[in-house]
Amino acid sequence: MATDEIIVRFEDVSHAFGPNRPILDEASFSIRRGMKMTLMGQNGAGKSTLFKLLTGEIEPEEGEIVRFPKLSIALGRQVIPREKIGMTVREFFESMFDLSAGRRIYDIDPRIDEVLEIVNFKGHTQVHDRIIGSFSGGQQARLLLASALIQDPDLLLLDEPTNNLDKAGIEHLRDFIKNYDKTVVVISHDADFLNSFTQGVIYLDVRSHKVEQYAGNYFDVLREITARVERENMKNAQLEKKIAASKEKMNFFAQKGGKMRLVAKKMRDQIAESEEDIVDVRQEDKTIKPFKIQAPENLVGEILTITSYKTMGHPSTGSTGSPQAGLGASKPVTHKKMVILKKRMHLLLAGPNGIGKSTLLESIANQTAEGIKVKSDIKIGYYRQDFSNMDFNATVADVLYKAMEKPFEEKMRATAAGFLIGAELINQKIGNLSEGQKGLVAFARLVLMKPALLILDEPTNHMNFRHLPIIAKALDEYEGAMILVSHVPEFVRQIRIDETLDLAK
Repeated sequence: MATDEIIVRFEDVSHAFGPNRPILDEASFSIRRGMKMTLMGQNGAGKSTLFKLLTGEIEPEEGEIVRFPKLSIALGRQVIPREKIGMTVREFFESMFDLSAGRRIYDIDPRIDEVLEIVNFKGHTQVHDRIIGSFSGGQQARLLLASALIQDPDLLLLDEPTNNLDKAGIEHLRDFIKNYDKTVVVISHDADFLNSFTQGVIYLDVRSHKVEQYAGNYFDVLREITARVERENMKNAQLEKKIAASKEKMNFFAQKGGKMRLVAKKMRDQIAESEEDIVDVRQEDKTIKPFKIQAPENLVGEILTITSYKTMGHPSTGSTGSPQAGLGASKPVTHKKMVILKKRMHLLLAGPNGIGKSTLLESIANQTAEGIKVKSDIKIGYYRQDFSNMDFNATVADVLYKAMEKPFEEKMRATAAGFLIGAELINQKIGNLSEGQKGLVAFARLVLMKPALLILDEPTNHMNFRHLPIIAKALDEYEGAMILVSHVPEFVRQIRIDETLDLAK
């Protein structure tokens, strides 16, 4: 293949999930060899579906997808598929290949080691027989990327690859993409990460279901879109002013009768033409409405008391400072520490991937953590990074009703609407939503729950970056006790933090 040769072309592709869930409408765009591109679109616009169309996992209802002959495509997914969470690392990587008819890959272990080295997964020679579900979110993110790389694809598709990665992991991934000599298309809501390598943008509009293609880096494209929207709004305003004046004259002539009615009819036709000229402006992505997570008014005393906690460490050294602590044959390390959280106190839980942050948060939420006492008879609001504490077979409405002390449909729907969960989504099953939409449901659930203790594990994952300042403000103003884990410094800086517990120290 020659450099800059088109390797995939969408020709008037349309696709929908039923009559009420259109995804693409006559989409046409192309991807060239060696390009580093961003796929943009609001939560729920269908970006992950477009990736599935690219890989051939699903076929379009109309139009054609033309791929270069023998083009290999690999997808680095957002999350480990639920049916693979119980596999060993070796089984997981073997599942990336066609092993039908009794085929085997005899050199799988060295190939696993090679790609895990590329994604900076330290201690990888010890993990081949370890269960995927036992790894932290950041370690799973590295495994997902490595599972795509092991296929050595011509086209690498990465769906939210920075989710759960710590700062070092994001920097390593950024450098890898910049130096990768093949084609990469990335979905991400991390604007700075995207701008570091993007050469072009494919934009999927959630309202029109059209696809727009732009050249340039990420910030250049955002400026171009904003300028175009401003021009179109100005043109529409001028046309609407002209139409209003013409209608006033038309009504005046129509009332005069006689020949004036013919003038009025001619003006009516001119007005219709002007109305057709009004541009359907591609609006900026909608943002969620400002919201407040209320804590109980009568909340007093110590809500959470930590006297000791556990992290994951390596048995040979007992160290927890390594970015890949907890790999292989690891054992918990107990630390003594006194932390007391009362009303209006916010704790940041810090530390590298694999040290046990998510495990600690889950044990606190389940009230099974040794050395940690939670005030009795209080509500705990737990934002879990994989959303597995929501029933994926339940509808959005059912999940939100369950969070309410007194179910009230009008309040439930109004709260959901503030998080862009409208009538078309409210009766969908949680498992059918995009990861970003699940995150919005999780926040709507916390608003309706009114928890005394708020536990948040990577709440920026999957989120449109336009939502993040609104979410940060709500957390900053939360008046209960809060524990936060986030690897996004810009997000954390917007939130009042009273104490930091760094598990690596």
